[in-house]
Amino acid sequence: MIRKLQAVALDCADPLRLAEFYAALLGGRVVEDPDDPDWVEVHGFEGTPLACQRVDGHQPPQWPGRRYPQQVHLDFDVDDLEGEEERALALGATVLERTDQLRPDANWRVYADPAGHPFCLCLH
Repeated sequence: MIRKLQAVALDCADPLRLAEFYAALLGGRVVEDPDDPDWVEVHGFEGTPLACQRVDGHQPPQWPGRRYPQQVHLDFDVDDLEGEEERALALGATVLERTDQLRPDANWRVYADPAGHPFCLCLH
């Protein structure tokens, strides 16, 4: 029987850069493996650790899905959508969709991390 989810791994061209982004966004820390520079983890926040792995020729997903569909995205609970958006953008995220401004019942916005993976900030 599976005990727990060990990590969520994101493909990217630069695992250290992506891990640094998520460590800053989540309040975690970067954990590098000196024997494997192609795998970098982010620990020290509540939830399942994130891993960033180098993939040659990485093609980021597109929002909404076109040639490279999103495949997976991450959702993060926040108490202050405006403040966390500002912080995420300063760290290198880009806005993909301000869903809450398009749908009155929506409480989330969609962003891309520096490697192009979609993630949502969801008002808790």
